[in-house]
Amino acid sequence: MRNVLVVEREASSAESLVRDLRRQGYAARSVDSGARALRTYREADLVLLSLELPDVDGIEVCRNLRAESDVALIAYTRRDDELERVLALKAGADDCVARTWGFREIGARVEAVLRRVRRPHSATPEAISLDHLHIDPRAREVRLRGRLVDVTSKEFELLYLLASQSETVVSRKELMAKVWGSDWAAGSRTIDTHVSTLRAKLGCSRWIITVRGVGYRMGHSVRVPEASAG
Repeated sequence: MRNVLVVEREASSAESLVRDLRRQGYAARSVDSGARALRTYREADLVLLSLELPDVDGIEVCRNLRAESDVALIAYTRRDDELERVLALKAGADDCVARTWGFREIGARVEAVLRRVRRPHSATPEAISLDHLHIDPRAREVRLRGRLVDVTSKEFELLYLLASQSETVVSRKELMAKVWGSDWAAGSRTIDTHVSTLRAKLGCSRWIITVRGVGYRMGHSVRVPEASAG
């Protein structure tokens, strides 16, 4: 059973959405603010997000969710405002619609987005060691000289992508596409912020080198894949 988190400030609307989703076989619950959504979304397979929230701008909630997670995300608005829908999509929503849907359309859109974002199983990627830096995609751990480095999901994906292409410069466009699933040009600020945080956590800015006007590359270019298990 797939879990859906409804983020809706109006109690009656939230109850109606939760009821409809449960009728269609989803496990659904609701929260009434952006702050609560950002605290609880990790338990959900999909977030159904109203852009009209009492505390945080809905577009900003989209952006924060996408910066930290690959959770499926459908945004909706009561206003038939094309610009708002475009902004939500650019901020990371998988779909954004005007709130005119009926009972069946809710379930259809949820299922369509879940089907689209579902990733096929692939071969387990290899662990990477660069000097004293060890990146393990199975455990999703980063260790520097044996010490565990606490990184977020997006920080891990960004670092792993750079390390897996350690002899090349990875463009900002590729980073946005592969780590955030977006081609939004303004997302460069998101990349810069994550790179800055990673450098601080790794204790040295030389681990990630800025190539002006292009993107980033790893500062240590000799990659040693882990030996395959027995």
